[in-house]
Amino acid sequence: MSKKLVSELMVDYLERRDVKYVFGLCGHTVIGMLDALSRSEKVKYISNRHEAVASTAADGYARITHKASVVMCHLGPGLTNVLTGVANAAFDSIPMVVIAGDVPSYYYGRHPHQEVNMHGDATQYKMLEPVVKRAWRVDDVEALPDIMDKAFRLAESGRPGPVLIDMPMDMFSREMEDYLWDRTYKDSHLTMRPALDPAAAKAIAKKLVEAENPVLHAGGGILLSQASEELAALAEFLDIPVSRTLMGQGCLSDRHPLMIGQTGFWGLEFTHSITTKADVILGLGTRFAEADSSSWYPGVTFDPAHTTFLQIDIDPMEIGRNYPVEIGAIGDLKIGLAQILEEVKKICPEGKKNPELRAEIAKAKEAFKATNVDISNDNRFPMTPQRILKDVKEVIPEDAVIFTDVGWNKNGVAQQFDITLPGTIHHSSGLATMGFGASAVLGGKVAAPDKICLTLTGDGGFGVNPTCLATAVEQGIACTWVVMNNSAFGTIAGLENANYQTKFGTVFLTPEGESYTPRWADVAKAYGVESVCVESADEFKPALERAIEANKAGRPFLVEAPMENIVVPTPGCWNINDIFSPNNLVKEGKLVKDENGRFVAPSHAKSHNAK
Repeated sequence: MSKKLVSELMVDYLERRDVKYVFGLCGHTVIGMLDALSRSEKVKYISNRHEAVASTAADGYARITHKASVVMCHLGPGLTNVLTGVANAAFDSIPMVVIAGDVPSYYYGRHPHQEVNMHGDATQYKMLEPVVKRAWRVDDVEALPDIMDKAFRLAESGRPGPVLIDMPMDMFSREMEDYLWDRTYKDSHLTMRPALDPAAAKAIAKKLVEAENPVLHAGGGILLSQASEELAALAEFLDIPVSRTLMGQGCLSDRHPLMIGQTGFWGLEFTHSITTKADVILGLGTRFAEADSSSWYPGVTFDPAHTTFLQIDIDPMEIGRNYPVEIGAIGDLKIGLAQILEEVKKICPEGKKNPELRAEIAKAKEAFKATNVDISNDNRFPMTPQRILKDVKEVIPEDAVIFTDVGWNKNGVAQQFDITLPGTIHHSSGLATMGFGASAVLGGKVAAPDKICLTLTGDGGFGVNPTCLATAVEQGIACTWVVMNNSAFGTIAGLENANYQTKFGTVFLTPEGESYTPRWADVAKAYGVESVCVESADEFKPALERAIEANKAGRPFLVEAPMENIVVPTPGCWNINDIFSPNNLVKEGKLVKDENGRFVAPSHAKSHNAK
C-alpha cells in the first residue's frame, strides 16, 4: 500500500482502460490533472482553444472508435462552452466521459472565482444535467474509483451517451491510498449487450415473411451496434427494400440493390412511394424523428393508417414514441437481426426473390442520378454544390471518413452522395449543430490516423469556431476542411426567401450592402495551415488532390470553394413551411388533398400541383 495523488490515480485508471487521448482546455481548476497527464506515456492530452472544439472533437473520436472519449474542462465558462458539444453527443448517442474542475470543496457558496451558484451552492455541474446520462459530483475521493467505473460503463452501455464527473479542484491534489482502487482492476471494461426476447424474434420474423410489401427502416442504431452485415443478410434473404434515416447513411451501401434511400424532408419521391405503400415497416434503431418522417404527416413518408409498425431499439423510451407499434422489442441490433434471420429461415428456408423490385429500385436510382448530371458537370463559378460533391467523390478514396456540417453539405450529401462503406460518413442529426464538422474531423483523424479524413462544411459553420485550425497545427492532425462558401447561412436564407421573399439576417453583407465573407483560405494560412481558395470550377479538383497529398504527408489543408446557394430538393414535408404560410390557414394536424386525392400536408400539395 502507498499513497498517491488522486490526479495520478485517475491517470493510472485511464491508462488501464486503454484511453489514449483526453480532449480539453486548461483552467486553474484542472492543472493538477494536467500535471499528472504530462507524465503519462500512454494518454496524450489534446489541447484546444475552445471547449466546444474539444467536446466536438471528442465526439468525432468516439464515433470512429465506438468507445467513450474523454473530455476535460474548467468550471464556469468552461462548462458553458463545453455544453454544445456534449449535447450534440447526447442527441446522437455518442459515448463520452466529461471530467470538469470545480471550485474548492471548502469554498462552496462563497462565490470563489468563477463559481456559478445562483440556484444553489456547489450546483454548477447541473448545467450539464439535461444532456448527460448521469452527473456525479465528487464529495469524497474514496468514492471516486466506483464513480469512474460507473461512468464509463454507463456512457458505453444501453443507449450510449455522455456522463459528467465534477471534481472540486482540491480533490485532484489530495492523497489517497492506492489500495482503494483495487476494485477497478477487477471490474470488467465491457458490458455484454442484450439479445431480443426469443418470442419477439419469432413474431417479427413471422410478420416479415407474411408481409406483401415489407420495408426495413434503418436508423443510426444500426451503425452504433455495427450491425450492417446482419441488416444486409436479412434484407437479401427476403429481398426486402431498406430505407434509411440521415443518421443511418452508410448502414447499407447507397448502391446496394435493395437500398431505396433516405426518407423525410430531404428524402426521395421514389423512397416515399415505397414506404407509404408498405404493409409492414420494421424500424431499426430509429425514433422515427420529424426530419425522417416529414413532420409525421400521414401519407407523405409513412402512412400509419395502412402500415403495421414493428420497432427494435436499445432504449425502451423510443419504442412507440411517434408511431404505434404492434411489436416493440428491446435489444442490440447486431444480435437481434441475427436472431430474426435465424427464425425467418425456419419459416421460409428458401428465402424470397423479388427481381421486379430490384429492377424498379435500379431504374429509379439511375433516373435520379440522370437529373443531376448536367448540374454536377456545370462549369459555372461560383460553383454548384453538386459539382463540388462530384469532384470530391472522384478524388477521395472509398474508405475516406467524412464529417458533414449543417446545410447543403449535410442534407445534399445525405440525399445525393453515395456512401458505400459503413462508418465513413458522420452527420450531426439530433442537435444539428452548426460548426460540428470542422471540429469533429479532428477527433476522427486522431481515431483513424491511416485514413483520409475531411469535413464538408459551409462558411457559416466553419466560421463558428475556426480555432480548430490551431489544434490541427499544434497536434499534427492531418485532416482537410472543404469550405463550401456561399457568403450566407444558406439553408435558412433559402427557407426565408421562399416563405417571406427576403433574406434578411441570413446573408453576409457589408454596411453598403455588398456581399461579404472572410477569405477562409487566408485565415487558414495565418494559422499555419496550407490552403487554396479556388477561382474557377476547374481549379477545385486539383486543389483537393493537393490536400489529399498533404494529408498523406502529415499536414492539414483547407480548400475554399466559392459556391452558389442552390436549395436542396425537399421532396418530403416540413411543418414549419405550413406555419410560415398563414394563407393556408393550417392548424395542427389539418391536411388537404392533392390532385390525386391523397391526403398530404398543404405545402406538399402545392409542390405537387406546381409540377
